[in-house]
Amino acid sequence: MVLSSVSDELRATLRQRIMYMDGGMGTMIQSLNLSEEDFRGTQFQDHPCNLVGNNDLLSLTQPHHITRIHKDYLLAGADFISTNTFNSTRIAMADYAMEAMVYQLNRGAAKCARDAVREVEQLHGARPMYVIGVLGPTNKTLSLSPSVENPAYRNITFKEMAAAYEEQAIALLDGEVDVLMVETIFDTLNAKAALFAISKVLEYRDLDDFPVFVSGTVVDLSGRTLSGQTVEAMVCSLQHFNPLCMGLNCALGATEMRQFIRELGEFCETFVSCYPNAGLPNEFGGYDDDPDKMAAILKEWAASGLVNILGGCCGTTPEHISAIVAATCDFSPRVPQCKLGSFKMTLSGLEPMLVYEHSNFVNIGERCNVAGSTVFKKHILNDDFQAALEIAKKQIAEGAQILDLNFDDGMLDGVKAMTHFVNLIACEPDVSKVPLCIDSSDFQVIEAGLQCTQGKGIVNSISLKEGEEDFVEKAALIRRYGAAVVVMAFDETGQADTFERKIEICRRSYDILVHRVGFCPADIIFDPNVLTIGTGLEEHSNYGIYFIQTVEWIKKNLPGALVSGGISNLSFSFRGSNSIRQAIHSVFLYYACQVGLDMGIVHAGNLPLLKDVESNLRQLCDDLVWNRDSETVTEKLLLYAKKVKTSNDKKEDADILWQEKSLEDRLKDAIVNGIDKYIVGDVEEFRTTSGLPPLQIIEGPLLSAMGIVGDLFGSGKMFLPQVIKSARVMKKAVGHLTPFLEAEKTTGSVKGTVLLATVKGDVHDIGKNIVAVVLACNNFKVIDLGVMCPLEKILGTAIKEKCDIIGVSGLITPSLREMVNIAQEMSNRELNIPLLIGGATTSRKHTAVKISPKYPDLSIYVPDASRAVNVATSLVNGDRTYLEDVRKLYEKVRSDHVKTLQRREMVSLEYARTKKFNRISPVPPAPNTPGVTVFSSYSLSDVIDVIDWKPFFDVWQLRGRYPNRSYPKIFEDKTVGAEARKLFDDAERMLGDLLPVLEARAVVGLFPAYSEGDDVMVEWQDSLHPLHTLRQQVKTEKDDVYLCTSDFVAAKGEGDHVGMFSCSIFGAVALAQKYEAAGDDYNGLLVKSLADRLVEAMAEHLHRKVRMELWGYANDEDISVSDLHSVRYKGIRPAPGYPSLPDHTLKDTLWDLLNVKRTTGAELTTSYAMTPPASVCGLYLAHPDSFYFNLGQISKDQVEDYAGRRGIVVAEAETLLDTILGYETRN
Repeated sequence: MVLSSVSDELRATLRQRIMYMDGGMGTMIQSLNLSEEDFRGTQFQDHPCNLVGNNDLLSLTQPHHITRIHKDYLLAGADFISTNTFNSTRIAMADYAMEAMVYQLNRGAAKCARDAVREVEQLHGARPMYVIGVLGPTNKTLSLSPSVENPAYRNITFKEMAAAYEEQAIALLDGEVDVLMVETIFDTLNAKAALFAISKVLEYRDLDDFPVFVSGTVVDLSGRTLSGQTVEAMVCSLQHFNPLCMGLNCALGATEMRQFIRELGEFCETFVSCYPNAGLPNEFGGYDDDPDKMAAILKEWAASGLVNILGGCCGTTPEHISAIVAATCDFSPRVPQCKLGSFKMTLSGLEPMLVYEHSNFVNIGERCNVAGSTVFKKHILNDDFQAALEIAKKQIAEGAQILDLNFDDGMLDGVKAMTHFVNLIACEPDVSKVPLCIDSSDFQVIEAGLQCTQGKGIVNSISLKEGEEDFVEKAALIRRYGAAVVVMAFDETGQADTFERKIEICRRSYDILVHRVGFCPADIIFDPNVLTIGTGLEEHSNYGIYFIQTVEWIKKNLPGALVSGGISNLSFSFRGSNSIRQAIHSVFLYYACQVGLDMGIVHAGNLPLLKDVESNLRQLCDDLVWNRDSETVTEKLLLYAKKVKTSNDKKEDADILWQEKSLEDRLKDAIVNGIDKYIVGDVEEFRTTSGLPPLQIIEGPLLSAMGIVGDLFGSGKMFLPQVIKSARVMKKAVGHLTPFLEAEKTTGSVKGTVLLATVKGDVHDIGKNIVAVVLACNNFKVIDLGVMCPLEKILGTAIKEKCDIIGVSGLITPSLREMVNIAQEMSNRELNIPLLIGGATTSRKHTAVKISPKYPDLSIYVPDASRAVNVATSLVNGDRTYLEDVRKLYEKVRSDHVKTLQRREMVSLEYARTKKFNRISPVPPAPNTPGVTVFSSYSLSDVIDVIDWKPFFDVWQLRGRYPNRSYPKIFEDKTVGAEARKLFDDAERMLGDLLPVLEARAVVGLFPAYSEGDDVMVEWQDSLHPLHTLRQQVKTEKDDVYLCTSDFVAAKGEGDHVGMFSCSIFGAVALAQKYEAAGDDYNGLLVKSLADRLVEAMAEHLHRKVRMELWGYANDEDISVSDLHSVRYKGIRPAPGYPSLPDHTLKDTLWDLLNVKRTTGAELTTSYAMTPPASVCGLYLAHPDSFYFNLGQISKDQVEDYAGRRGIVVAEAETLLDTILGYETRN
C-alpha cells in the first residue's frame, strides 16, 4: 500500500497499535539546574531582562541539551517528540521582551527535534519517528476577564491571538515538523484562535491533509477547563477543524484523569491521546507517581481500550515513558466510533447541546434582540448591560435552549455592543452554558460575536442577496470560526415569498455550501422566511402554508440540513393582542414541527401548550394558518380578542362556602386536601392581614399543614398521590411568598439538605422524584440534579451545597456499577456524607455486598419513598444506634452471601452444555414480512386496552391486600381502593390529553438465524451478527436441564428466524417538565408513569401484531388481555438486562440491525439506558417450546468463555455481568 501523506501513515498505525508521545520537557530542563548565564548563552549576554526560566530559549542557547532530551525520549520508545515551543508566541515572549525572536525560537526548536530523530536513526536504524510542533495556550485568556471589577474586559483580542499563532505555525512548518498540536487548552476560545490561524496557513500552503492534534486540560475534578467548558462541549467547539487526534493532558495525574478521558472517548470520533502528569503535585512541587506506578495505571487504560496515544506531561521522564511502553504495548488501540455523526446537530456553550433525529422543537430565545424587545433595547441604549443580562437569564430559565443576540440599531455601535455583551455572558455560567446565536445583518458584528464565543454557536444569517462570491466568502469564514449558519431564503432578486422561490434558493444555497465551501450539512439551518399572515391582503394569506410546505421539502431533498424560523413574524398583524399571537404561534408550530421544523426564534416563556388553547380560538388559528377563510378569519380573530377579558362573574356556591372558613383553616385544608384553586389568594390575604413576615408564614401554618400530611402518610392514612397533590399546593404557596422572602434576605430552617440524582447513563427518575416530594413534604431541602448525572457533578454539588445526605437512583443494572464508583470516590475523598441507594435494580444485598465495602457504614439502601423520611431523619439527627444497626445488618448480609456462594453448587459450563434444552416442536414458519418494518406513527389509542394497570398503582405505592391486589379489584380494597379510584380517574383524564401530543414510534426486524453453541447467529445483509447469550450453571435438584436463550433457536440449516424490536414514546419528558416547572409535581409524575405504561402496552400490542401478522406463526391467536399479561401466548420476547439476558450491551446489536436511531429516534446512553425513558426493546423468539427463565449466577469458566466469544478481556466481562457472578472478584 502506498501512503499518500503523514496523516495516512499515522491513521494506519493508530489503527494497528498504541503510539507514544514523549514526557515532560520542563521536568527534564529543571533537572539540569541551569543558571542565568546558561539561559543567555553567547547570543543574549546583553539582553535587558532576566532570562532564567525561559525554557524555550534553550533551543537557541543550549541546543545540545534540548536535542539530548529528545533523544532520550526516542530511545525510551516514544514515537512522537514535541518541540520545545510551549511559550514560543509573541504573547508569552513579551514577559521576556523577546517578541522579535519568535520565528527563530520555533525554527530552532524544530531543528533540535529533527537533529534528535536523525541521530537516533544513525545509531539504531530507521523507524517511523515524528516531530510535533507544539502551540501552547499562551499566558492570556480570551474567555475570562483579568479584572474582577470588569467582567467584560479582555486584555487581548481574538485577532491578536490568532496573529500570534499564525506566526508560530509558519515558523514550525518552515522547521519541517510532521504534526502541529494545540495543547494544554484551558480556554477553548484560545484554541479556536490557534486553529483559525493554522487553517489559514495550511490553506495558503495547500496542505489540506496536514495532521493536527488537539489536547485540552481539565483543571480539576469538576471535569471542566479553566474557562468552564465540559470535555464534551470542548469537543463540539473544536470538531469543525477535523483534527486527527483529540485528547487531554496536564493538570491531573492518571488516576484522576481516567474518568475524563473515558468521557472524551465516548463522545468524539477522532483518535484519542492522553499524556497526564505523574500524579498531582505534592507539597514540595514535585510529583509522586514513579514510572512503575504510572505505567500500572495506564496499563488498565490500555486494557480497557481508552486510548490511541499515551505519553507523559509534568513530572514524567524517559523512565516513565519506557515503563508505559513496556506495560501497554501489547494492547489493541481504541477504535474510533462515529458518535457525533449520530446527532442531527451539535452545538455548545459551557455544556454540549445535542440535537437528536427526533428531538423536540428547539427554542431559540428572542428577547436579547434590540429589534424584538423594547425592554432589552432600552437597557442596552442606557449602557445597563447587567440588566440586559438578567433578561438572558430569564429566557433560559423559561426554556430557551439557544440565545439569540442582536444589536442592529442606528444608535448603537454594533461591534462594540456585541463584543461587550458576549464577553459579559462568558462570565455568567447560567447563561454561557447554552449556545449563542450571533444575529446581525452586519457581518462585522457577526465576526465580533464569533471572536468572543468559545462554544459552538450559530450565525444568523447569510444569504445570496449580495451574490454568490459574497455568500461563499462569508460562509468560509463562518466555517473557519467553527459555527453553524442560518441561511435566509434571499437571492440577488430579493426575498422568496412563494413555495417555488423558497425551494429554488434553498437548493442553490445548499449545493454551494456543501460542495463548494465544504460545510457539514448538519451545520446548515435554513430559514425559509416566516412572513406575516392575516394582513387582509390576499397575496399574504398562503405565507404560512408556503413555509410549512418548504420545511417538508427541505427535509426530503436537502439531506442533513435543519430548518428554523422567526416565529414572531407570523402574527405581526395582531400586535397588541398577545394571547392571540401566542395561540397562532402554538398552532403554527404544531403543524410546522410535524413536517420537520427543528428550531425557531420564539419567546419560550409565552408559548402555550396546544391543548391549553381554547377550542374556538384553536379553530380560528387553524383557519388562519391554512387560509381556509381568508375573507373573514382576521376579523373573527380581532373580535375574539376583544372578548378576552378578566371575568368578574358571581362566585359559585363552593367559592362562597370556602370563604366562610377562617384563613388558618383555609390554608390547612388547601394543603392537606391538595386544593390549589384558592391558595395564592389566601396566602396573600394572610400575609397582609396577619402582619407576619413571610418566613414565619412558611414555618407556621404552611409547614404545620405539611406536618399533618407527613404524619398521615407515615401512618398509612394518606397515600402518595394525595401527598404529591399537597406538595403542589405547598409549592404554589411558597412560590408566592418567595419574592417577599428575597426582599427580606431571610431563609427558613430545614431538617437537612438532601441531594438526589439519577446516576450517569440512566434516564429514569419517577421513583427519585417521588422521594423528592415526600422529603420536601417533611421539611427537608431537596436539591434534585435530575437524570444522567456524572459522578463529579453529584459530589461537587454535594460539597458546594454542604449537603447532609446524597441519594442516588437508577433503573438499569449498569447503574449499579456507577453507584459503586460513586461510593469508591466518596471513600477516596474521605467524605462523611451518608449515601442513600435506591431504584428498581438496587437491593439491600447489592448495597451490602458491592457498595458498602467501598464506602463503609454510610451506604444505606432505601427500598421506597415511604422509608426515605425515617432514614433521612435518623441520619440528620445523628442517630448512632440506627447506623450501628445498619452496619450489623449489612455485615450479616455479606456473611450470608459468602456462605451462599460457598454452599451453592455450580456445574461446569462444559457439563451444563451437555444438558441443554432440547426442542420437541417443529421450527416455526418463515415470517410473512421478513426484514425491517418501521412504524413511524404507532396509534396509541389502539394500545390503551392492553395497559397493565397493576405496575401503575405500584409506582404510586397503592397496594391492595389479597384478593384485591390486581386491577380492577384494587378499587374494592378497604384501605387504598378509594384513592386508587381517584388516581385512576385522573389517569384516564390525563390520557385524553396525552394521546394527541405524544408520538409513538417502533421498529421490528425479523431475520434468518440459527444457534451455534450458546450464541444466536443472525443473518442480515450478507453478514452474520452474533448475539452472545449465557447458560444456567446453578445445580438444580433434578440436574436435567440448564437453559440458554440459544436453546430456543434451531441449528443452522433448519430455517429458523429471530425477531427484534424497539418502541418508544416521545413528548412525555417535555410535557412532564412543563408541569414540574409550574410546580405541579403531581401531573408531572402522572405523565411519566402513564408514558411508561403506554410503552409497555405498546410492546404487548406490537408483539401480538408480530405473532398474528408480520411473522404470522400464531395467526389464529384468540386470547384475552388477562391472558396476554399472564404470558399465555406462543413465543417470548426477552429483553437485554432482564433475567435471561443480563448483558445490556446486547442492545448495541439491536440498535445496529434495526438502525433504531434513524428509524425511531431512540438513543442509548453510555450505560445502555434508552432515551426517551418510555422505551422498550427486546428479542422475539417464536418457538412454541420457548419460555421465560432466570439465568441465575454463573461461574468463572463461563465468564472466561463469554469474554473470548465477545473478544473482550475477562475483567470487562466481569464488569458487564457483575450482578450474576457466582464468585468474588478481585475488585
